[in-house]
Amino acid sequence: MKRVLILGTVLALTLAGCGKGNLNPLHWFKARKGAEMQAYTPPVDPRGLIDKVISLQIDPARTGVLVRATGLPPTQGFWDAALVALPADGSGHLVFEFRIFPPTVPSAAGTKPSREITAVASVSKFQLDGVTSIEVKGATNAMSAQP
Repeated sequence: MKRVLILGTVLALTLAGCGKGNLNPLHWFKARKGAEMQAYTPPVDPRGLIDKVISLQIDPARTGVLVRATGLPPTQGFWDAALVALPADGSGHLVFEFRIFPPTVPSAAGTKPSREITAVASVSKFQLDGVTSIEVKGATNAMSAQP
C-alpha cells in the first residue's frame, strides 16, 4: 500500500511539474480559452468543368434515380470524372457540375468516340422531393431533364 501511495504521489508531482502542458492534471477539466466554433467550409474541388456535355439520361433506381451524363473533353487523357452536386437553392432544380482532371501530359485529340467520358451520380428519393428538373453543367453548355 505504501508503494502505491508513494508511486502515486511521485507521478502526480511529476505531472504537475509539466506546467501548462496537457499532462498537468490541474488542466484536465478546465475549458480551453480561445477555442471558438468555426463555420464549416467545404473543400474546393480542384477539377475543372468538362468542355461539353453531350448526353444526359435519368434512370430509375430502387432508391431514387441515377443521373448519367456523357461529356466530351477537347483531348484524350482526362480522368477522375464525377458529377458534383451544387447546394440546393430551393427552386426545384437539382444542378450538377461535370468535373474532371486534365491530362498530366499533353495528349492527342483523337476521335470523338475515344474522348467520350461518362459519369454517374445517385440521387435518393429524399433528395428528389420537390425537384422538377435535373441539370448537368459543362464549361460551354448544360443539359437538363425531368426526373
